[in-house]
Amino acid sequence: MTILLVDDREENLLVLEEMLANDQRTFIKATSGNEALRHALRNDRIGLVMLDVQMPEMDGFEVARILKSNPKTKDISIIFVTAINKEEQYILKGFGEGAVDYLQKPLDVNVTKAKVNVFEQLYHYQQELKQTASQLEKINKQLEKFVYIVAHDLKSPLVGMIAALSLLEMKNEEDVVPREEIQEYVGHSKSAAFHLSEMINSLLEFSRKNVAQQTIEEVDVHELVDQIALLLFPPKHISIEINGRLPVLKTKKIKLHQIFQNLLSNAIKYNDKAEGHIEVGCTDRGRSVEFYVRDNGPGIPEDEHETIFKLFRTTANVSQTDTSTGVGLFILKMLVEEQGGKIWVESAMGKGTTFYFEWMK
Repeated sequence: MTILLVDDREENLLVLEEMLANDQRTFIKATSGNEALRHALRNDRIGLVMLDVQMPEMDGFEVARILKSNPKTKDISIIFVTAINKEEQYILKGFGEGAVDYLQKPLDVNVTKAKVNVFEQLYHYQQELKQTASQLEKINKQLEKFVYIVAHDLKSPLVGMIAALSLLEMKNEEDVVPREEIQEYVGHSKSAAFHLSEMINSLLEFSRKNVAQQTIEEVDVHELVDQIALLLFPPKHISIEINGRLPVLKTKKIKLHQIFQNLLSNAIKYNDKAEGHIEVGCTDRGRSVEFYVRDNGPGIPEDEHETIFKLFRTTANVSQTDTSTGVGLFILKMLVEEQGGKIWVESAMGKGTTFYFEWMK
């Protein structure tokens, strides 16, 4: 803790510092009210002001009033150090200006040390509360992201099921549908339903554990990507291929699943070619694996390569009828960076796009 000592007499400041000095404290000395205010506004680590009441130009009461009126300094504790007798009117005035305690000159060493120790403990408690509030705010933001991810990911297999059943219904109205085709559509719907059930079970597991406690499990990334590609139900003119063998990692499966599903879903959604091609591959970088998802779609303008990862930013490829909110890539960036990696894009207009991301082993 930093303690600001304010007195118009240098010898009093030296006595106070010597009396209170220990390895855990830093002292700033001021010989006037104006100097004290300058220090308080510049140093955000000051937790206590030992303030002399009787000073020329600006007395301690006025200094306290200004400190308490400024949002930056209003929470700093103030102890008045005064030679004025303890008449009630002076004490009440001091408390009215924001003092939390009084010390009477000449100072009693034991009483002074005890009071400062108490305020030092209060200062540390206050800092812990601020850290807790900051952590709660961070958790709330993570919950907001989690709600979006849940809605986004649960929607994909549902959309696939609805599409398969709608096609089956439409074909059935037009003509008799061969048994093999019926089985194919029903099979797709059944797979999507099972996948949806697995996702719900994973989410229930996720909800029982915080981010730090999520289970690290052995994940066959090749099998994971293969399953995602199947359940996204890409149109017949779009193919998804895996280049080489993707590794088996010990990691948090749900996070890796979210990243691949989002990147593959976007590659399908925005592909504008008569023959769409999407490729997934990786490179082992030692401590991490560098994955990529490459497509031959419309590409992303160079000036948007950084901005697309910002919240609510979408690319120029988004049409007026598109429901994209610009949240997905922002969340992917958060997921990758949370575990120590990074995500970036390489793209040229008309030549397709490649998203790269590092995933720590």
